[in-house]
Amino acid sequence: MPSKPPAVEIEVDDRVVRVSNPDRVYFPETGATKLDLVEYYLAVGDGIVNALRERPCMLHRFPKGLAGEKVHQKRLPAGAPPWVKTVELFFPRWKRTADELCVTELAQVVWAVQMSTVEFHPWNSRRADTEKPDEWRIDLDPGPDSDWAQVRRVAHVVHEVLDELGATGFPKTSGGSGLHVYVRIPPEHGFSDVRRAALAFAREVERRAPDDVTTAWWRKDRDPAALFVDYNQNARDHTIAAAYSVRGVPDARVSTPVRWDEVDDVVPQDFTIATVPARYAELGDLHAGIDDAVFDLAPLLEWAERDEAEGAEPPADPD
Repeated sequence: MPSKPPAVEIEVDDRVVRVSNPDRVYFPETGATKLDLVEYYLAVGDGIVNALRERPCMLHRFPKGLAGEKVHQKRLPAGAPPWVKTVELFFPRWKRTADELCVTELAQVVWAVQMSTVEFHPWNSRRADTEKPDEWRIDLDPGPDSDWAQVRRVAHVVHEVLDELGATGFPKTSGGSGLHVYVRIPPEHGFSDVRRAALAFAREVERRAPDDVTTAWWRKDRDPAALFVDYNQNARDHTIAAAYSVRGVPDARVSTPVRWDEVDDVVPQDFTIATVPARYAELGDLHAGIDDAVFDLAPLLEWAERDEAEGAEPPADPD
């Protein structure tokens, strides 16, 4: 029987993280290993910490790599060192609490990777007040018959409406087939109001691009060739992959920040753990300034009131 490869110790600032099974292949298509994943997250360290900082974070773990089972984990895995931070959340549906990872430094990210985490899915609120989001998320979710050209067209409409509102949007590829745009907001509203604002924005995008966009809530009601502006990603405990998070797909794709002027030139497949480190070394974190660009949701809540007064349905209860 072949001997088990020795663990390696990774120094991260003033911490040391022991990585076991460093040669375990996590991505069979490319041969990328657990240690490759660690080294990727170290290469984009400031960016991933900025994306996760102080946010409850669900982990998508692959204990045997992509060839094995995927585990969606809210609770922090057992055995965490004392410097790994958490935040307690209450889940009314189950009348239970869970202590979720709450990243404050890079070593905590590396420890989570040691515990077989591939994807990091943070909340859009922070632990100071987990019930008051400080991030509005615009999720451009293409339908089964959509293509990337449609995502690009809708992204430009999103950018246009944000500019008219005076809001600064920070786009990124989803790491799948779509695009996300994040807008920093003051943590003054609950999840329901943020969703109402997000739906009002989505409806305005739909008005401007009716051939491309749908806001229909039920999948059965959507044209498969339409792109859904998924406002429900702003619901409580709904999470999407963070900026710089690797995705659990065969080519080790990364959810990657892009500039608005890049949208017409890039495709999601451009960004993997093999290509993003060099891009990051050249450009730095394109979302670094997000905390300095805070947008007040008041105009969107006025749009929501107008739409509802004209007979539009408020957001359906989240799934």
